[in-house]
Amino acid sequence: MMREKAMRQTTLLRMLIPLSCALFLVAGNVSANGDDLDAALEQATKAALERIAPTVVQIRTVGGLEVIGGVRKGLGPTTGVIVDPEGYIISSSFNFASKPSAVAVYLPGRQEPLNAQIVAQDQTRMLTLLKVEATGLPTPAFVPKSEIRLGQWALAVGRTWADVSAGPPSVSVGIISAKDRIWGKAIQTDAKVSPVNYGGPLIDLEGRVLGILVPLSPQRDDETAGVEWYDGGIGFAIPMEDVLAALPRLKQGKSLVRGLLGIRMKSRDQFAAPPVIGEVSPGMAAAKAGLLPGDVIVEVDGKPVVRYAQVQHILGVKYAGDRVSLKVKRGDQVLDFPNIELTGPVEATAVAFLGILPMRDDPETGVAVRYVFPNGPARQAGIRPGDRILRVNEQPLLDRGTLAAAISRQAPGSEVTLDVKRKDADKIEKIKVRLAELTPELPDDELPEGTLKQALAPKQPLVLPGGGRPGGQPPGPPPMPQPRPMPQPRPGDARQPDPAPKPDAPKGLIQRTDPATGHAYWLYVPENYDPNISHGLVIWLHPAGDSMEQAILRLWQDLCKKHHLILLGPKAENPSGWLTSEADLIRDDLRKIASEYTLDRSRIVTHGLADGATFALYLAFDAREQIRGAAVFGGALPNLPRDLSGNRLSFFLVGGGRDPEIEAFRALKPALEGHRFPVNYRELPEHGNGYVSDAGVIRALMSWIEGLDRI
Repeated sequence: MMREKAMRQTTLLRMLIPLSCALFLVAGNVSANGDDLDAALEQATKAALERIAPTVVQIRTVGGLEVIGGVRKGLGPTTGVIVDPEGYIISSSFNFASKPSAVAVYLPGRQEPLNAQIVAQDQTRMLTLLKVEATGLPTPAFVPKSEIRLGQWALAVGRTWADVSAGPPSVSVGIISAKDRIWGKAIQTDAKVSPVNYGGPLIDLEGRVLGILVPLSPQRDDETAGVEWYDGGIGFAIPMEDVLAALPRLKQGKSLVRGLLGIRMKSRDQFAAPPVIGEVSPGMAAAKAGLLPGDVIVEVDGKPVVRYAQVQHILGVKYAGDRVSLKVKRGDQVLDFPNIELTGPVEATAVAFLGILPMRDDPETGVAVRYVFPNGPARQAGIRPGDRILRVNEQPLLDRGTLAAAISRQAPGSEVTLDVKRKDADKIEKIKVRLAELTPELPDDELPEGTLKQALAPKQPLVLPGGGRPGGQPPGPPPMPQPRPMPQPRPGDARQPDPAPKPDAPKGLIQRTDPATGHAYWLYVPENYDPNISHGLVIWLHPAGDSMEQAILRLWQDLCKKHHLILLGPKAENPSGWLTSEADLIRDDLRKIASEYTLDRSRIVTHGLADGATFALYLAFDAREQIRGAAVFGGALPNLPRDLSGNRLSFFLVGGGRDPEIEAFRALKPALEGHRFPVNYRELPEHGNGYVSDAGVIRALMSWIEGLDRI
């Protein structure tokens, strides 16, 4: 009887709301109906909670890390929903990002917890399936996606500190504010969504499940993506219809990952620029299907597209193994590529290594060799400092960026032919070099000067003694081979087009605050800064509660002057630690600094201590198109990003043997090396968890930064 009454009240409420709004517009007076509406909504909410409550469980985790991806994990219980009578429970992956040692589930009406096993994860929708030993459990009714309406009432439900054995779940009231969000994967609500109810259900006023509440972000796909929006009127839920569709595969213990074509767009503007393919990743779906750089995507699964955001929206709901059909324009032809099987994210592969450091700020074409690594392929082939590399496999080189791009396309163990002009000679030699794998080997402490101090000079063709060109050609522009396009500078090269640095840019210690966001940072530009010298940038990320500004400045001022570095010190908004949302603010800081100063894009690094070190690792991966490496003292990042293809990050890790978190820090080294990243690791047995100012460590750190543009 109670449920039937609630259904009648719900129907009445749905009729009264538009009627009362019309009365308000016409007469400006709805006071007569206000109390009735409030009472009806209250009773409908209680009835919906009563109906859903038996299927909403409380989850408690034991152990694991306190900080995940730069975010401090929430304290206390979390929420899940029973999706199968045989003990299967779905929840948000955020609740397990800390890698807990044990998971306990409290079923409604039962005092004792049940041990739960993690069965599998949906890594694109951020869901985790649990299993407990129980049968005959209740499951909720759900709303098909076709019946979800914009503007309808929605209740965000969770079980945290409530008495599971007797008390009702917590609830937050809102509406459905959008559908098909986060690249088609989620519905959006303005009901409050936070760690209080992550993993819980979003329900309608009939107690039916609309979706499972999870944090999501359109920019990232890690377990903490989207937590910065909690309680902010922007919450997301995975439609229950999609959860149930994935359930059979999850029950088999198969984690589901995002389906990828394996392409990068030519433009970074996904909302305005046409979807022109700029790069095709080897071994992935697009490469296997025969797509090429320069192809323009015009149709996906029968739907016309004119910008890359539309492509992402269609692909966003697909898993690895799913299929997609494309039409692309290649020249004057429109080509069909039906039933392309999408691949999952690929792990980082080994990077090929020639074994040199190039000279920076060089106005001549080609690459002047500044330093040759003692154990590298270049040394074995006879290349010496002062030589200039002009071609790779007959392809002319513009600068160090084109050489790095050409070598990075090769696999370790492959052979390349270099055209090399010897120092103080006009003879061009062809030298065959068998490439090795990039290693963490550091160059010597005292390197020769790394810059020719002509960063702003236009590129000039090389002129040999007597007025000739390389290879005995007559004066004039050197010929460009036609079979393949000239390699493009890789992202991060100092000579890629940028706004001209300001000649009167300020020097010394600079304090800044963004008037719109309140985001604050300090900047130290050495007094000997010269815009004709490309400077590296060190992003200092302080530990929680202590900016260490004065101590860092005292240590780094002379280092910045000697090694041509600029120091950036963002200030965390929250005294208790860094938030993932601050990564976007630091990206903006980088863009602003690049518009004022001459930056060496191959020497932009993050540097942090303790939880600042954790955020330094997180930021290096999150802003991988801008950052080349991370130097961290303590801290750990257990959950590396899933898609590590195309990464050339390097790491400098220093830990203290007396640091209480040393075991987690030690685990970071093999985790990174397992993804083929070069890692320099040092552990000081008598050191704790403070900043390391040991002279030997600092010299090694400077050598590491100096060697980041190795090729």
